[in-house]
Amino acid sequence: MSVLSFALSPTQLQEVKAKMHMELERGLKKDSHPTASVKMLPTYVYRTPDGTERGKYLALDLGGTNFRVLVVKIRTGMRNSVRMYNKIYAIPLEIMQGTGEELFDHIVQCISDFLDYMGMKNTRLPLGFTFSFPCNQTGIDKGDLVCWTKGFKATECEGYDVVDMLREAIKRRNEFDLDIVAIVNDTVGTMMTCAYEDPKCQIGLIAGTGSNVCYMEEMKNIEFVEGDEGQMCVNTEWGGFGENDNIEDIRTRYDREVDGGSLNPGKQR
Repeated sequence: MSVLSFALSPTQLQEVKAKMHMELERGLKKDSHPTASVKMLPTYVYRTPDGTERGKYLALDLGGTNFRVLVVKIRTGMRNSVRMYNKIYAIPLEIMQGTGEELFDHIVQCISDFLDYMGMKNTRLPLGFTFSFPCNQTGIDKGDLVCWTKGFKATECEGYDVVDMLREAIKRRNEFDLDIVAIVNDTVGTMMTCAYEDPKCQIGLIAGTGSNVCYMEEMKNIEFVEGDEGQMCVNTEWGGFGENDNIEDIRTRYDREVDGGSLNPGKQR
C-alpha cells in the first residue's frame, strides 16, 4: 500500500467539507442533536475576555497522560500582564484505567503537592478546571462526562458530574478547600487565553493528543439551549466526526486497525 492511498482528491475534500458542515448543523438542531456525531456541546461561556479581568486563580488541566496544576495571576493597569506558575504531574496507566475514585484521588494528591510547593494550603482561591473530554454541561460548573477518549478508561465516571467527583475527592483528603467555579474544555481555555490578547479571537483549536475546536455561536442557532439573545461558546467535539460511518469511503485499513486496537473502538476514529 503506497502513501498515495492517504491522498484525497479535490472532489473528496469537498465532499468531506460538505459532510462536516451537515454534522455541525445536526449538532445544533434540537431534533438531531441527541444522535449527532459532532455533539456541539454548550459551554455556558457567554463572552470572551475584555481585558479588564484581574486576580489570582488556581487552574487544573487534565487532557492526556500529564496533569498540570497552575496559579495564574492577572494584573491590569498601564500594561496588562499574566503570570503563571505551574507543575506537571504524570498520570500512570493504572490510574488512567483504574476507578474514578482512584483517578480523582490522584488529581487531588497532585493539587496538594502543588499547594505545598507554593505555600498556599490555607488560601481558598477560585478554581477553573480544564477537562479535555466530552461533557454534557448544564452550567458553567456542571459537566457530566459523555465518554472517555485518549486512552482513559476509569470506571464509574461516564454519566457522572466530574466537578462533583473532584469536590468529593477534596473532601476525602480533608486538607484544603477550593472554590470550583468553572469547568471548560481545553479548546475553550485556548480561545479565552488568546482572546485576552486579541478581543477579536472567537475560535479555539487544539491539535495534540486529540483534535477539537470551539467557537462563539449565536444563541438563536443553538436550538436545544433556552434563550435567543447574545452568544455562547460551543464545544464542537469534532473528533466524533465519522462515528456514524459517513466517511467510511476515505478510511484506510490502517485507520481500521488502529481503531480496532484502541481502548474505545469506534470513538474519535
